[in-house]
Amino acid sequence: MELTCERMSYGPDAVARDEGGKTVFVAGGVTGDRVRAVVDREEDRWAHARVAEVLEPSADRVAPACPFAGACGGCPWAALSYPAQAAAKRAGVVDALTRIGHFSPERAEGLVAPLVTPSDQWGYRNKVELAVTRQNGRAVLGMHGRGEADVVRVKSCMLLDKAHAGAVKSVSGALAYLSNSHDLDLERVGIRVSRRTKDVEVALWDRPGAFPRAQAAKVLADALRPTSVVRVMQKGPAKARRIAGVECLSGAGSWGELVGEERMRVSAPSFFQVNTKGAEKLVELVMGALSPQEDEEAMDLYCGAGTFTLPLARRAGFVSAVESYGPAVRDLRRNLESAGLDNVDPIGGDAGREFPDTDADVIVVDPPRAGLAEDVVRRLSEQPARAIAYVSCDPATLARDLARFEAAGTFSPARVTPVDLFPQTFHVETVTLLRRL
Repeated sequence: MELTCERMSYGPDAVARDEGGKTVFVAGGVTGDRVRAVVDREEDRWAHARVAEVLEPSADRVAPACPFAGACGGCPWAALSYPAQAAAKRAGVVDALTRIGHFSPERAEGLVAPLVTPSDQWGYRNKVELAVTRQNGRAVLGMHGRGEADVVRVKSCMLLDKAHAGAVKSVSGALAYLSNSHDLDLERVGIRVSRRTKDVEVALWDRPGAFPRAQAAKVLADALRPTSVVRVMQKGPAKARRIAGVECLSGAGSWGELVGEERMRVSAPSFFQVNTKGAEKLVELVMGALSPQEDEEAMDLYCGAGTFTLPLARRAGFVSAVESYGPAVRDLRRNLESAGLDNVDPIGGDAGREFPDTDADVIVVDPPRAGLAEDVVRRLSEQPARAIAYVSCDPATLARDLARFEAAGTFSPARVTPVDLFPQTFHVETVTLLRRL
């Protein structure tokens, strides 16, 4: 069928409508393209198609800077000009507020600030993840492809920090050799790099069992000279993995980064923003929105290794910091100790079950993609705080939660700032200031 792509979805595809008005998600299309597409999935209310030919290219279509963009899943918007990416990301946040949060279009437009772009459009990532598969009986490592099982062999990743772009080829080659000579069963490989601290960590994810520890450390040292090599062992079914243990094979056993004035160390299983300049912008926006004072008490829910906890602790009198993931809690305690901060209570556990028994003046929440549980919204709404900063990685769950806050009648969004931590992708981070009514 022939289609005109109307806009970008909150996903890798463009959105069009067929002759009957049905929504069609178009893989390989960008806003404004006229394409010939082949339908590969048909549902009652929508369909999915792939571009077979671009009949009339959009004015916003560009030649991707990365030659692997069409096959690799890491930069699905690489064929869309950056100004068009920025416009689509902001529009996606406005759309979520109106469609899911049921804010009026006028109010949503007024709430959402212009998109902030804190980093370069390429070379901004401090982390990449390599997929591992076997082809003709031999191990192959590469980037995750657009299909679930696809692995794309590349010499470098243009999203990774330019000073370490060759790390992908070095690690892939070394571990393919090791896997084939020692029959390794790696599930994935993480590479974290820092231009600021010069740290490079390789994390080998597999199942518990025999492992050539010394050989792995040696081949990676010869290929890359990393500052840390760790093995992360997992148990359980594919969709419910749990960490069974972490072994340091060589070096520091963790990765270090400088975020603003804070030095942080993060273990391989712990979450850390993949865009360091972006993380700094989030901290700047959160601290600017809350303006914590030294006589105030703060709360930091879903705090991770302490990205917001540390700057909060330097400004506020006391911080209650809650994190459910064990490795991140240990990282948080280590980072607080290294920073010499003793005005923080690190609490391990779910934010709902371990909600701090305190009255906070300012609150930061940075939940995972699923957003806030309804009970957490209720308990936050009962706090006497003057303001909440809500950091979100999903406009849909943000919109749902903002509607819940409005319904509770205590806090209301005053400003939603989209931040582009992930150029060349559809993902967008937001920082929302909620003020007390």
